[in-house]
Amino acid sequence: MASSRLLRRCLLAALSAVLLASGTAAADAPAASAAAVTTFSDTFNGPAGAAVDSSKWQIETGDNVNNHERQYYTAGNRNAALDGQGHLVITARRENPAGYQCWYGTCQYTSARLNTSGRFTAQYGHVEARMKIPRGQGMWPAFWMLGTPVNWPDSGEIDVMENVGFEPSTVHGTLHGPGYSGSGGIGAGYTLPNGQAFADAFHTFAVDWAPASITWSVDGNVYQRRTPADLGGRTWVFNKPFFLILNLAVGGYWPGDPDGSTSFPQQLVVDHVSVTTGDSATGAPIRGLAGKCVDVAGANTANGTAVQLYDCNGTAAQQWTVGADGTVRALGKCLDVTGGGTADGTTVQLYDCNGSGAQRWTVTGARDIVNPQSGKCLDVTGNNPANGTRLQLWSCTGGANQKWTVG
Repeated sequence: MASSRLLRRCLLAALSAVLLASGTAAADAPAASAAAVTTFSDTFNGPAGAAVDSSKWQIETGDNVNNHERQYYTAGNRNAALDGQGHLVITARRENPAGYQCWYGTCQYTSARLNTSGRFTAQYGHVEARMKIPRGQGMWPAFWMLGTPVNWPDSGEIDVMENVGFEPSTVHGTLHGPGYSGSGGIGAGYTLPNGQAFADAFHTFAVDWAPASITWSVDGNVYQRRTPADLGGRTWVFNKPFFLILNLAVGGYWPGDPDGSTSFPQQLVVDHVSVTTGDSATGAPIRGLAGKCVDVAGANTANGTAVQLYDCNGTAAQQWTVGADGTVRALGKCLDVTGGGTADGTTVQLYDCNGSGAQRWTVTGARDIVNPQSGKCLDVTGNNPANGTRLQLWSCTGGANQKWTVG
């Protein structure tokens, strides 16, 4: 979170991955292949009032003097429980039923904080949660990650989503590390249009995390991307395992305390949390005509760089991650249809990921790579196997120049 904080306990995290193949098939296309794997998923199914799955989450307890937060995090299911409709509900209440003591005296509020430390860690991939946040002055919901073993800030922190109640239309994504922590964290905000409030509906908050980049999005709309170049020479500490955290804080340095306008109870309602990765964290080749690979020309990361066919050589320019969000990525950017075109012969290129239909792809069981926006296939121009042949969109024909193998 954006002010300095330390966990009350430092626990070494261990990977506990459940591999579930997933994919998305285009309309009228064969079933998709397992182009991505889900390494963590919780859809919070269970009876109303049940506690969270203890094989996935542990409940933290106590207060937090570091941020001057006002809540006491409780054990059990009073402040964190399933609702019987596929949601986790984290509830903040103005109460103190057990005489809890906080850093400032008798606690005034209770809430809950959950983490996956000791149960699951992620290292790279698409990390997302679909949630409806609370509203009101002093509310501070967050979905975030801490690096292991925890030695904050040197071990790193990735804030996927934070909201402070006095900004009902804005969420923040932030990196913290050595020399750029607390109020010096590096991040940006995303604001809903037309005065909409995040508390009014569910929204999906995500990061796409690669070895040298982290990209934030809300409902598929990318709003910032950070790389080591953004750190001004300071250390990038995001190439190791991190565990997940969900919490609803009350008060603190950043949001300020609740006031007379704040109603209780308030709820953070979580529909799902998932982590998906490509076939490998660093990507894999996509092979096609004549056994050659999809390649970024000259390994150039500039927007608009041609994507072509070339001899497979194992370089980063040929390492692609096919994500569950429908993107195909290399060098920290996305495979993109030039100008968002849909006509036969429209070329493809490398471009900043932006959540548009020009960057959505489906890998089918028939080994086509289809752009659903156009309904057309990734195609080797002119069926030409020569190095440097540009790739394009073309009506799907089933030809060899439209058949691809990921990995």
